Amino acid sequence: MMDANVDRRLAALESRLGRLEQLLGALNGRLAATPPPGETKAAIQAWVTEYVSMRLQQLVPETCEHPEAEMAAPMEGPVLPGTRVRCTDEVLHRLGRIPIPFVRQMVTQKVAESARAESIGVVDVTFFERAATF
Repeated sequence: MMDANVDRRLAALESRLGRLEQLLGALNGRLAATPPPGETKAAIQAWVTEYVSMRLQQLVPETCEHPEAEMAAPMEGPVLPGTRVRCTDEVLHRLGRIPIPFVRQMVTQKVAESARAESIGVVDVTFFERAATF
């Protein structure tokens, strides 16, 4: 009876060892397929750099990629708040009459973008009324 018990336990042990060999082989295959640590680190750094650059351009578009002529031109007179787009005093007065700050900021940004797109030097009331319409 002892021999049957030993044979059964030996068969179970061999089965477990076979399963362990199979798992170790699969793990070894996965480890061999991974790139070296230096390449992984470089790829992650490149991705983070690209992502941060994109987010900064989204957050601060006025400060990115200005033509030299625009940067050198002296600014005279009033400008739309938070931008470098010149405007008249009447436009500033109309912006000031918008009671909700975030709406005022949205209107200012929309007018500034329209002025840049149409190469408007000074935003007047007529252009403001047309550009501020959503």
